[in-house]
Amino acid sequence: MVKRAQKPQRRPTEDAETPGFAARNIAAQALFGILHRRRSLDEVLDSSTGIEGLSALPDRDRALVRMLVATTLRRLGTLRALLATMLQGGLPKDAPNVEIALLLGAAQILFLDVPDHAAVDLSVRLASGTRNKRYAGLTNAVLRNVAREGKERFAALDPSLDTPPWLLDRWSGAYGADTAAAIAAAHRNEPPLDLTAKTDAAAWAARLGGRLMPNDTVRLVDAGVVTALPGFSEGAWWVQDLAASLPVRLFGDVSGLEVADLCAAPGGKTAQLAAGGARVTAVDRAENRLKRLRENLARLGLDAKTVTADAAAWEGGPFDAVLLDAPCSATGTIRRHPEIPWQKQAADIAAPAALQTRLLDRAATLTKPGRLLVYATCSLEPEEGPQQIDAFLARHSNFVRVPVTVADTGGIEAFVSASGDMRTLPCHMPDPDPRLAGCDGFFASRLRRNS
Repeated sequence: MVKRAQKPQRRPTEDAETPGFAARNIAAQALFGILHRRRSLDEVLDSSTGIEGLSALPDRDRALVRMLVATTLRRLGTLRALLATMLQGGLPKDAPNVEIALLLGAAQILFLDVPDHAAVDLSVRLASGTRNKRYAGLTNAVLRNVAREGKERFAALDPSLDTPPWLLDRWSGAYGADTAAAIAAAHRNEPPLDLTAKTDAAAWAARLGGRLMPNDTVRLVDAGVVTALPGFSEGAWWVQDLAASLPVRLFGDVSGLEVADLCAAPGGKTAQLAAGGARVTAVDRAENRLKRLRENLARLGLDAKTVTADAAAWEGGPFDAVLLDAPCSATGTIRRHPEIPWQKQAADIAAPAALQTRLLDRAATLTKPGRLLVYATCSLEPEEGPQQIDAFLARHSNFVRVPVTVADTGGIEAFVSASGDMRTLPCHMPDPDPRLAGCDGFFASRLRRNS
């Protein structure tokens, strides 16, 4: 059992003036908002909707805030289990911010290049800022224990603790226990930055010091501030995970085609279609998201018609090609959104699955006979992928599946499912350098309307 040290005394302005404290304080507020108010990581770290004071931080400190929060979320289960071994009486129930301070401190000690004494001191200062200042001593004692014994104790913990049991059980049922464990392990790593270039991806990979991946994705690690990279202001490329770029490629050559992009914002696939010469109508129900899409297209020098409407009821077209990148549980994007496992429950799968069914039925009416409909989700859940397509084909006898080939995926055989759909998993594309490994989990099916 740890002993509580005497509460430290300091001047009121001391914490605010301590180097590094401002970033830790904002990280603590962001983590509290995610874990206790169900806000998303992007939302709490957005310059317009996020934590007060974030935008005033230097770029380096803003990057540190994101790293602190994301690292803590990626190892949340094991961090909580580790801390539990050092808290005989458990966490104080009247001060949830104490757990936040402990989690951030432990994450810095175990995973980040932060001196142990700095991680302990700054976390004690966080705990001292709560209304229950008496827990500063507890925080100090626990984190000093983490610094002494944490790495050894952490190594003995089951990595599966970082995935909620209900989610791991789902993936085990869908893909097998070994693959489920590999997916969970992939989620513990910081993902690389993937870019899609308008033209000459090889040249941009060389200029940016990145790796040219299948399908001409440019992959970077330690990229720094995205907006400061060469080519951003000129609109030469946009951020898009390798897996997210694949559904558009299932159409083949789209030059001159009238294409509907349903649920289009923030617009990565719209940009792909427009860059390929398609005449795109981008539909989304959220005007603020369409505004962002238009801003992205303007930077890229690309054009598309935008429509603010509920795609499940929109009466447009018909079109030469229809892309439905449907809203979903987003469990395929946990590498980039590590808050997802801790904010969702099994019951959260049913609502988007029902919406996807309605969207697919509407998309069918927008597709010209003889033309293609591509359905995609960034989900690992069968209900939002193959089960949706099986049910759709049972309802719509005038549609058939057009099997995805290895050539469609850039030569990656693992991306083609037994049913002929595209299925990427976060554990796909292993690499000796974990910073260059993996991709988002995506599902896509290519369908042709025969009549």
